[in-house]
Amino acid sequence: MELIRERIERQVMSLTGLSLGEVDYEQPPGDPGLFGPGSVPWRVHSDFTCMLIGGIAALLMQTLHPLALAGVWDHSKFREDMLGRLRRTGQFIAATTFGSRGDAEWLIARVQAIHRHIRGQAADGRPYSAEDPALLTWVHVAEVSHFLAAYLRYFDPQLPGAEQDRYYAEIALVAERLGATDVPRSRAEIAAYYQGIRPQLVCDERSREVCRVLLQAPAPSALAKPFGALMMQAGIDLLPTWASEELGFHQGSLQKRLIRAGIGATAPVLRWAVRNGSSHRARRRMGIEG
Repeated sequence: MELIRERIERQVMSLTGLSLGEVDYEQPPGDPGLFGPGSVPWRVHSDFTCMLIGGIAALLMQTLHPLALAGVWDHSKFREDMLGRLRRTGQFIAATTFGSRGDAEWLIARVQAIHRHIRGQAADGRPYSAEDPALLTWVHVAEVSHFLAAYLRYFDPQLPGAEQDRYYAEIALVAERLGATDVPRSRAEIAAYYQGIRPQLVCDERSREVCRVLLQAPAPSALAKPFGALMMQAGIDLLPTWASEELGFHQGSLQKRLIRAGIGATAPVLRWAVRNGSSHRARRRMGIEG
């Protein structure tokens, strides 16, 4: 069984930012990072399955914003290296959540440096910049709202509303450090944000192309292929109905039940197998067992 566990864990680690080898989550001892083990982001971001499903949903959602989409279209190698993009995004989220303060600050500064060079003109003629505070807020909201949605669906549906609001309030720090403004800090503010921004969202040929590339991203191994396909479908299922309809996704009620049952069967296996993820290493850094 240990050989099976280790093989599953290696496959999982190959999908995460840990495979980049740039962050040591076990050093320096006792450093709580930006949040610390008592925070809600440590809780919500600790489950690999939920974070992967939420991340997929967030990337799909982000294609609906013409300016965010233009930045990806013009400056990202998403067609050639979608898995690499997922790993780099995962590394940023994991390190700003679980890394030491020094590593979190380093990655924030690196992303800010990259953002300075991402600018241009969208397909509709509007200028865009990755440093645009409103655009940074959009990317943040698309991510964290789906991370929490996945956590509530597949890990802890009973997380109290006050703790959900605390999650949004605490995790807003990362977006603000990147330069975002007017960052929603509660469930009510997230809902109001989506209602306000929906008239700006649109699905076009570029949106569909990025979604197609994401959903057809090659798996790192034959073993991971069916798992990846299930996660992709779970990401679609996590989207709000209006976003799914805008993107042209159609999942029937039976398909949704099968997807959720598949995740319900898969997630406990992954939780059993993965003992050396970012959150596990961070807990060791803090001297916390388990």
